[in-house]
Amino acid sequence: MADTKKEDFVHGDLDRLRHSAAHILAQAVKRLFPNAKLGMGPAIKDGFYYDFEVERNFTEEDLVKIEQVMNEIIASGYAFERDEMDKSAAVDFFRQRGESYKCEIIQGIPDSKVSIYKDGEFIDLCRGPHVQKSSEVKAVKLLSIAGAYWRGSEQNKMLQRIYGTAFASRKELDEHVRNLEEAKKRDHRKLGRELDLFSFHEESPGSVFFHAKGYFIYNTLIEFMREKLRGGGYREVQAPMVLSDELWKRSGHYEHFKEAMYFTKQEEREFAVKPMNCPGHVLIYGSQQHSYRELPLRIAEFGRVHRYEKSGVTHGLLRVRSFTQDDAHHFCMVEQLESEIKSLIELTKDVYQAFGFNEYSVAVSTRPPKAMGSDEIWNQATAALKSALESFSIPYEIHEGEGAFYGPKIDFVIFDSLRRPWQCGTIQVDFSMPERFELEYIGSDGNRHRPVMVHRAIYGSLERFLGILIEHYGGAFPLWLAPVQVLIATISEKQEGFAKEVQGRLLKAGLRSELDIRPEKIGYKIREAETQKIPYVAVIGDREAESRTLAVRGRGRKDLGALDVEGFIKRVQDETQSRR
Repeated sequence: MADTKKEDFVHGDLDRLRHSAAHILAQAVKRLFPNAKLGMGPAIKDGFYYDFEVERNFTEEDLVKIEQVMNEIIASGYAFERDEMDKSAAVDFFRQRGESYKCEIIQGIPDSKVSIYKDGEFIDLCRGPHVQKSSEVKAVKLLSIAGAYWRGSEQNKMLQRIYGTAFASRKELDEHVRNLEEAKKRDHRKLGRELDLFSFHEESPGSVFFHAKGYFIYNTLIEFMREKLRGGGYREVQAPMVLSDELWKRSGHYEHFKEAMYFTKQEEREFAVKPMNCPGHVLIYGSQQHSYRELPLRIAEFGRVHRYEKSGVTHGLLRVRSFTQDDAHHFCMVEQLESEIKSLIELTKDVYQAFGFNEYSVAVSTRPPKAMGSDEIWNQATAALKSALESFSIPYEIHEGEGAFYGPKIDFVIFDSLRRPWQCGTIQVDFSMPERFELEYIGSDGNRHRPVMVHRAIYGSLERFLGILIEHYGGAFPLWLAPVQVLIATISEKQEGFAKEVQGRLLKAGLRSELDIRPEKIGYKIREAETQKIPYVAVIGDREAESRTLAVRGRGRKDLGALDVEGFIKRVQDETQSRR
């Protein structure tokens, strides 16, 4: 049966085709491995998978054979035929076939009847929909094998999961496969090792160890955002990392987030390592009396948080247990809410454009089943988010029931250079936490009023955003982000003195450079600089030392010719400052 969880299945012609391809995969496996037991086989983002219980693990050679049989099934043009069965009859039917997982699924379905689909000799439990004939699946490819616990629980049996993808044409499939190969080259974990940016160690699982070059980029991201904070009138603060569990109970995080939190006990008191920064900012706001004249009050923090993630789901920089958020909270009056949201939308767009993320999608997420606050304040907050987006003519989707437990939100999904989507920025309206902490301001009428709180992050997690940037740029960072901007490479030891003089002038000008005076051939030095993706290589031979010039090469083997030192320094400074 296809997995029908919302995060796995999206509607549309391509997803219907991939859903059908998952059935064809299961049909091919049953032909080659008759004793295989069927699990689930959904369409997912960019493809499909199907889970199987088999007597031995699948191999890469098996994938080749399975894909061949899939193409035979596709060529046969079997019709996908839907039928319905009573639940009890369906359980008997699949039990006779030895399909215990299907029986378990059926028993959990609340309806009195279930639907099945038949194509050729293959019958599967499924809600559909499917293409009309197997021949409509024009291009299919199996990609990988992985282990997967039945229904995602470690308490259940480990099954074999085969991933694949399918398209309506061979051209689209070939383009997708090329992008997958390019994505492998750009894998931030691979480039992180090769470029000496970061590492991971079992001494602190799921947490990143930044090396000098990676930490430079990390800090440059912070400094870039600090420029934006100064221009936006923010007050940067720092709250403690360990706070009383009573605070988290009052904020609501204990109830909604306890399983992901780290706890400790000292002097008979329970404490928690903060998973979020907002309660600390609430305490800072509440430590003083505020007037309406001070609002909106914008508090920002590059706050390190810790959230427990199971070992199996941590993934390089993209999903870690310890990370830093570019967090900010706006405390404002209700009548200021929409204008604050508008200013945040403008800031978010501005930041993304600086990194070349010129395309993004937007969604408004509404009240989840388990949430704080009344329907009235949720409706008011949701309306403000929608109105702000509409004022910019920004199209948006509605994600019903996917808001935070304390309020609705806008989520920004950026698209990288390979057109892959990444959810990063968020703007969240919160009437509930100011109520819980009894926050106030003195209004123009002299009375006490409750402010509204707006949560926002643009990078989201700095670690994750850096991982996205590594893959977006393929490790070839723009000059202003590159840890090493210029490599000065000598042809022989005779140029060492001038090379050191040039490096001194570059460093004095605030440019980041390294010196390569090793007794290696210049071609080797240049190739190594290309591998390290250094933007500029300044070659110095006898001619350059004599004329006191540099033979400059740009990244990608671009020969820029001979440049005088001051002219080269100005070029690099201008390019750095412009953030091109």
